Amino acid sequence: MGTDGLISIAERLAELAATTPHAVLLECGDDLRTAADIETNSNRLAHLFASLGVREDDFVTIALPNGVTFIESVFAIWKLGATPQPVSPKLPGAELEAIVELADPSLVLGVDPERLPGRIVLPVGFAIPTDIPSSPQPVRFARFNRAPTSGGSTGRPKLIIDRRPAAVYSDPLLPTGGAAVIPGPMYHTAPFQMSTRSILLGNRTITFPWFDPEATLAAVARTKAHYLYAVPTMLSRMWKLPDEVRDRYDLSTLKVLLHTAAPCPEWLKRAWLGKVGDALTELYSSSEGAVKLVIRGNEWLAHPGSVGKPRGGDAIKILDDDGYEVASGTIGNVYMRSSGERDFEYRGAERVDTRDGFTTVGDMGHVDADGYLYLADRRSDLILRGGANVFPAEVEAALEAHPAVRSVAVIGLPDNDLGKRVHALVDAPNGVKESELREFVAGRLVAYKCPESYEFVDGPVRDDAGKVRRTALAKERAGND
Repeated sequence: MGTDGLISIAERLAELAATTPHAVLLECGDDLRTAADIETNSNRLAHLFASLGVREDDFVTIALPNGVTFIESVFAIWKLGATPQPVSPKLPGAELEAIVELADPSLVLGVDPERLPGRIVLPVGFAIPTDIPSSPQPVRFARFNRAPTSGGSTGRPKLIIDRRPAAVYSDPLLPTGGAAVIPGPMYHTAPFQMSTRSILLGNRTITFPWFDPEATLAAVARTKAHYLYAVPTMLSRMWKLPDEVRDRYDLSTLKVLLHTAAPCPEWLKRAWLGKVGDALTELYSSSEGAVKLVIRGNEWLAHPGSVGKPRGGDAIKILDDDGYEVASGTIGNVYMRSSGERDFEYRGAERVDTRDGFTTVGDMGHVDADGYLYLADRRSDLILRGGANVFPAEVEAALEAHPAVRSVAVIGLPDNDLGKRVHALVDAPNGVKESELREFVAGRLVAYKCPESYEFVDGPVRDDAGKVRRTALAKERAGND
């Protein structure tokens, strides 16, 4: 027991290893880890990382792919009292360098050392020397829990630093001692938090090297899982399996099928409600964790389209651009205030807070007379692609770096699978091949941020003040798409 009665990660993992040493707590592909395995491996990794210079309250950047090493490395970092800073393993050089410069980690995992000269780096597949001990570290609590990244509306990356100490936290939606299936990239906030918490709660936690719709359903049926996490794109891909494949797997043990990260189309929501009923649960939150709204299936049927209402002292209000609260039913900027311990700070950007402690992450929406929140657009220009956030300014900055490009606008257009696809309008007076732009951008942005489609226009897409009307451009093209 440590700070303010919190239980440390180290204490909890040691307890699980002592009481249920042979229980499988982590499964990724063919790799299985018992409670004893996780305790031993994370201890050895902690000693290795410490020998490389990781100290209490340091950041450690993790660019590892999904796998058992990712999870065990996170636990090792917490055991040292350091803060995990997860990033996509597919980040191109310029983006990775910008994030590492911002985080200034004492160690980077999962990157070729040649990409970050002057940094201490362990590549994918690194081995733990045989003489590294497995003895436990002294109990420590990192000052910051985690530090995920966001591209931000400026096109520059920022860190979102969770200011709670790294400790064991409860999650009312997760089972205890059951099975939880959590597909999705571990560097994203939801899979990261849910998988580590699930293990600490003593669950068999199943994840995957990459998302496979049938394998996900099969894992639920095989383990009789009580919990499944998905983003709407995953729900869509699972639902679009042939009926005889989808219906082959028994999902009746699910108590929670949680979806988050992007709006879920109403047809898809109703389809899954017919399949799993009230187990279908939507979570509205953000990497900042300013508040969390949860709405179950039957409650959603009474308030279709809503993402829930604040509970337990959390609060939401909708403000216009001048900072005045608007009437119910009127779309405005969503501001939130948590009653609990959830708190964050940015590195590389400034928080937008009100004097009475409400903060915004840029989402827009309205509340009804009963206090239920409805999102209009999670950010005015944000493209939600398959559960991942794509900020147009970041993509535009990459494209505009090409010498042939004079101006560019990036918008989201409807996509039946991903929700939105990234579309670039390019003003290049002297011409440039689309293939050349694709190759150029691929060297600067992670794949999911790269435009799927290009449109070459005859004049500047911005006015003399440098402004672009992305919403109007998207509406014009969505009708013809």
